[in-house]
Amino acid sequence: MSTQAAAPAVIPQKRWAYVIPVAVVMYMLAYLDRNNVAVILPYINQQDPHMAISPSSQGLISGIFFVGYMCLQVPGAVLAQKWSAKRVVVILMCCWGVVAMLCGAVQDKPQFLIVRFILGVFEGGVWPAVLVLLASWFPLKERARANALWMCCLPLSSVIMAPISGALLSSLSWRWVFVIEGIPPLVWGIVWWFVISDRPPQAKWVSTAERDYIMTELAAEEAAKPASEAKGGYQRALKDSRSWLLILIYFCWMTGFYGFSMWLPTVLKELTGGDSTKVGWLTAIPYAFALVGMILVSRWSDAHNDRKHAVAIPVFVGAVALVIGQLVHVPGVEIVLLCVAAVGIYAPYGPFWAIPAGFLRITVLAFTMGLINALGNLGGFVGPYIVGWLKSITGGHDIAGFVFLAVMLVAAGVVTLATIKPLQTDDTPTPAPVEA
Repeated sequence: MSTQAAAPAVIPQKRWAYVIPVAVVMYMLAYLDRNNVAVILPYINQQDPHMAISPSSQGLISGIFFVGYMCLQVPGAVLAQKWSAKRVVVILMCCWGVVAMLCGAVQDKPQFLIVRFILGVFEGGVWPAVLVLLASWFPLKERARANALWMCCLPLSSVIMAPISGALLSSLSWRWVFVIEGIPPLVWGIVWWFVISDRPPQAKWVSTAERDYIMTELAAEEAAKPASEAKGGYQRALKDSRSWLLILIYFCWMTGFYGFSMWLPTVLKELTGGDSTKVGWLTAIPYAFALVGMILVSRWSDAHNDRKHAVAIPVFVGAVALVIGQLVHVPGVEIVLLCVAAVGIYAPYGPFWAIPAGFLRITVLAFTMGLINALGNLGGFVGPYIVGWLKSITGGHDIAGFVFLAVMLVAAGVVTLATIKPLQTDDTPTPAPVEA
């Protein structure tokens, strides 16, 4: 039976006002320092011709981040679980801020690749650490919404930061843009340290009613999971085919996701004739629609206990929009299709990351989420690199690259439909949501 009947009539909601906003701003800054390269790269050759960065090199510079990104995924998750998510994040925040500033000091492509790789290493442990933090503050019935509200930092970062990067590029060198945009994480680390707590009992601002509600719900969720899941630890998680299916889905999805987000400003640069300010503002439009899509889809997913269709349908929509967008060459229509594609590609975030907690105990949840994010995000290397390579061999045309991205998104949707089981209601035992 659900514990909902025993809960107070009105549960205090401070966790939504304290944990989520601080985490949103933190990861917005991470995403800015990760993705500002997409806005800056098209202008580097223009300002520094000696750098001589070809389209394939642009893809490599964008993608090498994700090779480094996988290094601290599992260690970061385990440290967050066993030590402190709060401390892991603040340390990594300071480290990535310094390295982001160093991007402005590179003198050639090899140096650029090294710095971007190191940036990926430091940012890599942040995502799983925050997922561990959210799992300690939000019961499973709230998890898709909590995940999505935090992950709104991804499109929100582009809505706010892309115009800023474009405006800075219009008056400063690309080197100074990197330096300036690396400073905010160092400042926000102070806010993070004083506001965030690892668990409800440690937070001074949480009421007794809210703390008791969270802890009771989380304990009930753990008790409802099969006893067999408690045995075997990390080794069991590694042997569980459900985890590897989620990795496959995430890899295919991230290939399309990061390929799209990295190459969107380049497409808009061609559409606007190269005006960096216009590129910045136009880049923000699709991400504004993505933000709305993430919230609506996650609310629907929690309301219907359905992660399967909340992941599969949006990625299919995104794939169709990407391909049609390359066949229609009417500027206004292209912008609309980019908006549709952005909604489809971003909307599954909250529901997807609620899936592992449906069948994993808390003792191995962090490890498995880190593994999914580490290996799945290798798609972030594949997507930009393949798009850049295809653009080079096709004489600068985008169609082949975007068809490739669409195929990967379709693959993610097909595997999701074939393997993810709908969650049952609170009054029935929670099944494993992925077929073994």
